[in-house]
Amino acid sequence: MNRKYRLSTALDIDDLLMECTSYAIRLANEKYKFDPPMTIYEKVQWGRLGTRADSIYPYFSDPEFYRTQPVYPGAKEFVRRLSQMTEVYICTAVPPEFMGIRAQRILEEFPDIPRDHIYMGARKDKIHMDILFDDAMHNILNSPAKYPILMRRPWNQEATGMLAVNNYDEFLRLVEVIADSYSVTSGENAPEDPSIVVLVGASGSGKSKIASRLLELTDRFSKLISYTTNDPTAIEENQWYNYVSLDTFRAMCDSGEMFQSTMYAGHGYGSRKADVESILASGKRVLTTMDISGAMALKTHFKNVLTIYIKRDKKKVMSAILRKNSSIEDKVNRLTSLEFEKQNAEICDYIVEFGEYDEALEQLRRILKV
Repeated sequence: MNRKYRLSTALDIDDLLMECTSYAIRLANEKYKFDPPMTIYEKVQWGRLGTRADSIYPYFSDPEFYRTQPVYPGAKEFVRRLSQMTEVYICTAVPPEFMGIRAQRILEEFPDIPRDHIYMGARKDKIHMDILFDDAMHNILNSPAKYPILMRRPWNQEATGMLAVNNYDEFLRLVEVIADSYSVTSGENAPEDPSIVVLVGASGSGKSKIASRLLELTDRFSKLISYTTNDPTAIEENQWYNYVSLDTFRAMCDSGEMFQSTMYAGHGYGSRKADVESILASGKRVLTTMDISGAMALKTHFKNVLTIYIKRDKKKVMSAILRKNSSIEDKVNRLTSLEFEKQNAEICDYIVEFGEYDEALEQLRRILKV
């Protein structure tokens, strides 16, 4: 990396490097013989829910649980690769009486992490690093890290607008993109003749409208149709989505069909790798709109991807969010996510800042040479 200093990364342990919730669910299923067996999808938020999912909590007070937590497949190799890219620290919340067990497990399982790089405690808002990687949404929201990154899990499905990944490979690719953003100017490393163009921006930025107008101006692109479990008629940019049932969506994710997926407000959203490949095989270029997480997933799975951040006046963005036909909670989540937009813009190849839509289109035509 062409850098004056190495990035620093703080990693969580539970549900990121070691199984925690999924392990407790397996133990609960074995003990209580649930029929049908409890799944991780029942853990839709952290804290007691008044459901059978509450049966996992006693395990978190058992020292044997911490001694036997399985390490996720690929976690050791992930830490080794990340240690070659950044300085790696562990920041883990664990009950004080089990700190010794946790420290010993870390030293045994992850020898690439120096002893003095292990921190224990729940106050991750006090940890100043370049990058924080965690599955708890409150840690991401409160983090002073420049790039807090969320590991997608069923209990953080309400997260939107923030950097989030689904696996280790996506995270490592995102770290590469972040490192590049430190050492190059806008557009310097951007592909000159991109095969895939993704417009990124906040909810209400107008990226879908801009993409639709761009498609009207040139036949060089085909739009990537994504999938949602939401009713398409309830989505303003519905022409960019196909409806599937929740069971079908989960099956597509579990089979690896989706190269990127997320749950938001109880609904799934995702895109299939085969659909991208089909457009490219036809000789067309792919045009799509995604949040920053989807854009980074594209860069992970495909080559020659150009990311363009659509930046609109903040008051207009907020006004567009408030006019949405959605719940108060949904609007609050979208407004809160605006705090992350500066860092999202920084890691895109270009930024298109506009007042009127014609102005945005003109900038895009110059960038894309269409």
